[in-house]
Amino acid sequence: MTSLSLPYRATATQACAWLAQQTGTPWTLARLLEQGGLPYVWLDYSEAWAELFHDGVTRYAAPVVFIGDKEHLASGADDVWLRFTRDSGNLAIELKAPGLRVPLDGLHFQERDLLRLLKELQHPQPAEAELDKAPVVLPSALKGLGREQILIAFAGVGKVDLDAGMASGVGIFGDDGARVRKNSRGGKNSHLWHPVTLAFGLHDVHRVPMAHLKKAFATQPLLREWKADWLESLRLLGE
Repeated sequence: MTSLSLPYRATATQACAWLAQQTGTPWTLARLLEQGGLPYVWLDYSEAWAELFHDGVTRYAAPVVFIGDKEHLASGADDVWLRFTRDSGNLAIELKAPGLRVPLDGLHFQERDLLRLLKELQHPQPAEAELDKAPVVLPSALKGLGREQILIAFAGVGKVDLDAGMASGVGIFGDDGARVRKNSRGGKNSHLWHPVTLAFGLHDVHRVPMAHLKKAFATQPLLREWKADWLESLRLLGE
């Protein structure tokens, strides 16, 4: 069997085929994302997305780091949806709604990242103490927290009126961001909120200190099910 070469910038198909040959098991884009693969989308400069490009930069590989955007890919979508990424200066940035959508064939994985992933698979590190590990719950399996729960979980994190923000119905991170859906009870304040997305909105939009948000996820029982998502997002964003 001919050994497959790994391109410097591999498409999802190329990356999965190479990993399948190296590991002897089938790989899909969903599995690649689940195992920590970091995809990028190469973008040429345009006025519409000028905020992603620092002075002098005309082409840039934007990473797909937002959990919601990765879920979109893992679901089998035929395009890439970027709503939250890092700009060419490596700063976290929320794209203006509804975000940037590009064809799926524009998605690439870097050779160095895939080589590192393979090394981690072949030589796994000893697991940390079980007491320090958060329960592993897929983001799609979690609905969100209600208004009262959010107020308790993020009480005192910063000088922002969370109650007023949620009551307005607009949300902290846009209608399709932290506000997930209405819960089954209905009523005036019946929306559910995604704590991880809301936390990044509090930090980026309202300048709530990241240290305060980290403490909330580390200590608040209401946020326990989202701790794994929070830590993974921090890792991807280099926080």
